[in-house]
Amino acid sequence: MAIKKELLDILACPKCKGEIHLNEKEDGLVCDACRLVYEIRDEIPIMLIDEAKKLE
Repeated sequence: MAIKKELLDILACPKCKGEIHLNEKEDGLVCDACRLVYEIRDEIPIMLIDEAKKLE
């Protein structure tokens, strides 16, 4: 099950406070401005800057 739209609408990138969106696999949230991906584990977005992965 993907992340709920209501949650996605209120989440923002913790680094720049910009918009985020689901990646194609729907297993991460992407901030295009910071070029970071925040992983989603067990339907919970891990919004920690230190755990984000750089976009390839």
